[in-house]
Amino acid sequence: MAQIELNKQIRLSDHFTLGEMCKTSAKTPDGNIPSHVHIENLKRLCGWLEQLRRRPTPSPSLLREGSEEPIIINSGYRSPEVNRAVGGVATSNHLTGCAVDIHVTGLEQLIHYASTLLDISDERQEDFDELLLERSPRGTYWLHFAVRPSGNRRKVRLIQT
Repeated sequence: MAQIELNKQIRLSDHFTLGEMCKTSAKTPDGNIPSHVHIENLKRLCGWLEQLRRRPTPSPSLLREGSEEPIIINSGYRSPEVNRAVGGVATSNHLTGCAVDIHVTGLEQLIHYASTLLDISDERQEDFDELLLERSPRGTYWLHFAVRPSGNRRKVRLIQT
């Protein structure tokens, strides 16, 4: 059976590509290919990320050093195989293209992004599903953000993994 190739250059929004929303590490299985439904979910999610990107950053020090893009995606869509390989939960919003993990440089940027997304939600009068401020045992922070097509729960949590 032929391997399906992902066109990583497809733009989901002005600043986000399918490739960056589907990237995986070298340690994860091949075949992280989203369906058309997953891509539509990723486009909805990228609409929120574009709003976040347009907001002023309080300090240039909050940007990742050497980066031209103020929002760095750690993980977006995950196939079931990739989700298992990274230890994701079986009900993860990543499986449907409804979630993204955003790299942050530290606690200040994490709080800034989270509060900005809360403001965007209030201004748009539109709910998100999850806004999780996460920290690994090594002290690394990231922001998990999810938006479903419907049934959003506006779940906000601080999580130590």
